[in-house]
Amino acid sequence: MANTSARMLRLLSLLQTHRYWPGLELADRLAVSERTLRRDIDRLRELGYPVHANRGASGGYQLRSGTAMPPLLLDDEEAVAIAVGLRTAAGGTVEGIEETSLRALTKVVQVMPPHLRRRVDALQAYTVTAPPDGPQVDATTLTVIAQACRDDERLIFTYATPSGEPATRQVEPHRLVSLGRRWYLVAWDLDRADWRVFRLDRLTGPAATGARFRPRDLPAADAAAFIADRLGSRPTRHDITVLIHTPASAVEPVVAVTGGRCEPVDDHSCHLRLQVDAFDWPVLILAAVGAEFDVIHPPEFRQHLRDVGKLFLRAGTA
Repeated sequence: MANTSARMLRLLSLLQTHRYWPGLELADRLAVSERTLRRDIDRLRELGYPVHANRGASGGYQLRSGTAMPPLLLDDEEAVAIAVGLRTAAGGTVEGIEETSLRALTKVVQVMPPHLRRRVDALQAYTVTAPPDGPQVDATTLTVIAQACRDDERLIFTYATPSGEPATRQVEPHRLVSLGRRWYLVAWDLDRADWRVFRLDRLTGPAATGARFRPRDLPAADAAAFIADRLGSRPTRHDITVLIHTPASAVEPVVAVTGGRCEPVDDHSCHLRLQVDAFDWPVLILAAVGAEFDVIHPPEFRQHLRDVGKLFLRAGTA
């Protein structure tokens, strides 16, 4: 029975790669006969795993999606990655997913062996994540749009322009992108016959129309690069330059998702350049970097830091 159980776990691990396995190759991997393989496949089906089979000399097996969620078999790295992802999601920018993420995290950690649980606890204890201060996006909105991207299906939704006027838009969705504090949709706008970037916090009521389309070639290396180029071309209220007294290698990971530029000055300092509409986000970035700095430009940002510093100093001495 022990050999059978171990073989079943090995079989499940192979099938969960979601590739199609020819029967002979799968039997060879498990060092069993095709007859034994068929019995093991039947046992998995009894446990709720929907294994599809193609009969015949060139037949094989593939794990398909079913009507219920069967247990998953994860290796150590996959289990840690899921736990870390769930902890991040619990405090992220997707509205309504926090409680669900915590429930799922509890189940994952509960069955983890002690050595994996220690790794996850260490990541939580020694990692600092700046609290999201940007707009949250409804989880249903994300899933509807993601499925439309996957299925090459046109979307219709209401979109609020920067002036606040709502308008109905019909698009061919390309990709969802999480950048900085916001979610964006890159799509071909059918009414304007051009590529557009839509902020998801301004988008309501997305619905798939049922009309399929042939994907177009995006005029950029990828969706993230396209958004960065579009956002960079938009005018912003403030251009900020800060001299940070720490190597650029220590600053780059913090500002990688902000659209800012980090330019080395020497081995011990670097310039951070940000284009923003408000000063609040740069304050959080500098706090996350945690190094001494000097404001080069503009003087208004220097005054803003003085005002914020007075608030924190007052709270610290109260």
